[in-house]
Amino acid sequence: MLPPLESELLRTFLVIAETGNVTRAAEVLGRTQSAISMQVRRLEEAIGEPLFARGPRGVSLSPHGERLVPLAQRIVGLIDETTVAMRSAPLDGPVRVGIPEEYTQNVLPRALAAFAECHPATEVTVLCGHSRQLTDAIDRDELDIAVVFDWRGKQKGEVLCVDPTVWVTSCAHDVHLVRPVPIAVYRNSDWYRDFAVRSLEHHAIAFREAFSCDTCGGLKTAAEAGLAIAPLARTNIPPSCRELTQEDGFPPVDSSRVVLKRNPKRASAAIASMAEVVRNAFQPNTADGRAQPGARIQAVATTPERVEYG
Repeated sequence: MLPPLESELLRTFLVIAETGNVTRAAEVLGRTQSAISMQVRRLEEAIGEPLFARGPRGVSLSPHGERLVPLAQRIVGLIDETTVAMRSAPLDGPVRVGIPEEYTQNVLPRALAAFAECHPATEVTVLCGHSRQLTDAIDRDELDIAVVFDWRGKQKGEVLCVDPTVWVTSCAHDVHLVRPVPIAVYRNSDWYRDFAVRSLEHHAIAFREAFSCDTCGGLKTAAEAGLAIAPLARTNIPPSCRELTQEDGFPPVDSSRVVLKRNPKRASAAIASMAEVVRNAFQPNTADGRAQPGARIQAVATTPERVEYG
């Protein structure tokens, strides 16, 4: 029976495979060359096959060595991941998060799943609401962090991305061609009056209020059913709808920044960790490079131009 593989030997093997030289590997690992050579011999005895071919300028992987590299990387990576997970101190909670309805179907599930994977014992509560509601909740110390839309560039916080609001229509209907065009609106909303309506007035587009509601879901329903056009965040356009562009005769509604606000009265490792996973959930790609839902979000490095009317 072959002796069991030791993770320390696999780590040494990977360093030699990367450097292609026992002497350089010894320098990287802080050991003597003889000690490294002895570890290689022990690993080759455990494998039962040679792992390196020696040459005048160093070593190269043998066929068995080539096969071992990805396996060794997986084993060492799993050991490192387990070590970090077991040594990480549990985070104190709870963590209170606020987020607009627009991101409850894409960003929020990714963020909560990532947080729960690392900190399953931490209690998380979520408030879904309008940006003004969430900002007020931060001010009242009812939330620890909140994601809000910033239309005027006045919100303080970390800019996560730019997610413009645009007029949206059903792909199966031509309601946007009707005059006056029926629109779906938020009730009792300053934003609706100052941006959505003004964008139409600024371009002399006759309209009538055909549908009013308090939720983003209601606006999406109106657009999908062909009852009206609706102002929606570009990342929140339903599959059965499309954006109305300048070619259709419709201007953008705004150029909203999406801002992560923090409660200045609250700070903890749990809150910092939640802020990190929310930030990552807004990135257009995952760590392994796969495209995320909502990849139409535009990353931002500088303050964008805002659409202003009046």
